[in-house]
Amino acid sequence: MEIKRVVEAILFAANRPMTCKQVQQVFPEIEQPELQEIQVACEAIMEDYRFRPVELKQVASGYRFQVRQELSRWVSRLFEEKPPKYSRALLETLAIIAYRQPATRGDIEDIRGVSVSSNIIHTLLEREWIRVVAHKEVPGRPALYGTTKQFLDYFNIASLNELPTLQEIKELGMSLDEPPLNNTQQPMQVKSEEQETTEQITETAVEQVSETAEPVSETTD
Repeated sequence: MEIKRVVEAILFAANRPMTCKQVQQVFPEIEQPELQEIQVACEAIMEDYRFRPVELKQVASGYRFQVRQELSRWVSRLFEEKPPKYSRALLETLAIIAYRQPATRGDIEDIRGVSVSSNIIHTLLEREWIRVVAHKEVPGRPALYGTTKQFLDYFNIASLNELPTLQEIKELGMSLDEPPLNNTQQPMQVKSEEQETTEQITETAVEQVSETAEPVSETTD
């Protein structure tokens, strides 16, 4: 049995990112390869697909196959369902949480200079892009919000260290290319228009927070 071929088949058939440990558990117990062997296989597969329209990408939750970023706008035409677009206020709130976390609602309001709608926090929680990581030890014990692995997966990155800096956002003109698609071709995973909108994280919010805090290295659920 060639481990690499089996790993490739497992990852291609999966409808979600998978870690090496999850891939290992798909094998029958007596045939399970070592985690290091699976890691090596994944790296070899990534190299095999380096010049193909489909790539194996490592995100926060594991490895997944997806259409390359530069081809997503063509493939997204396969899907009729249009994902929702988000308001500037929601994107500013998300940016502040991502760059300043953990952050309270009060922190967000101090930076934005206006109150934060409960609907915005509810939407971000419902999307599982943020979660309550703790409560601040002050009167009222307000919730402290941080981003999740789902947030990282959505933006096609493995850790918060990969978030763009303010300078990078300025250079890209706040308008990035559309995201890759994974091979499951589910409408919610197409993310073409939604990603395009969400990636327009407002320069004002990012500028205010990126100069005062560095992103944490990992996000856990």
